[in-house]
Amino acid sequence: MPINLTKGQKVDLTKGNPSLTKIVVGLGWDVNAFDSGAAFDLDAAAFMVGGNGKCPTEKEFVFYGNLEHTSGSVKHMGDNLTGEGDGDDEQIVVDLSKVPANVERIAFTVTIYDAESRHQNFGQVSNAYIHIQDLVGGADLIRYDLGEDFSIETAIVVGELYRHNGEWKFNAIGSGFQGGLAALCGHYGIEVA
Repeated sequence: MPINLTKGQKVDLTKGNPSLTKIVVGLGWDVNAFDSGAAFDLDAAAFMVGGNGKCPTEKEFVFYGNLEHTSGSVKHMGDNLTGEGDGDDEQIVVDLSKVPANVERIAFTVTIYDAESRHQNFGQVSNAYIHIQDLVGGADLIRYDLGEDFSIETAIVVGELYRHNGEWKFNAIGSGFQGGLAALCGHYGIEVA
């Protein structure tokens, strides 16, 4: 049984489970039943940030255009263009043992691709969640359902893994941004063309 988190809640991942090294971060969502005239394409991403809250280089931004960090520690499993079907829409695999020492946190985000031109926002999305699963044993560890708190936002920081006293923890953040992926990139120090 996974631990169900509420916004702002923090939980230990490795303290009581020292053998945990490989995890799957799954993100899922449904689109509400009305037609905005365009398909919804939501994208998961991971920002690997240092102590200053910024990505050291653009290589620490793992998304559909950069599927794997050079260390092999964070790997995006591919872009789902429609979000149809049950279960996770996109997954990111993390090997905690390979995360570079200069990375203190890994933030997991979801954005709506081309949201402004398609007139879309997270008010039109429901049942959004993140869950963390043990890749080796298969056990579901954590689940965080975002609820319906977003109306005009086009990007959400769903949650983050972070190091604390040599252990990994997870923080359920659920904070929304306007401005889509570009706003998140700016927040985490990535130059956007």
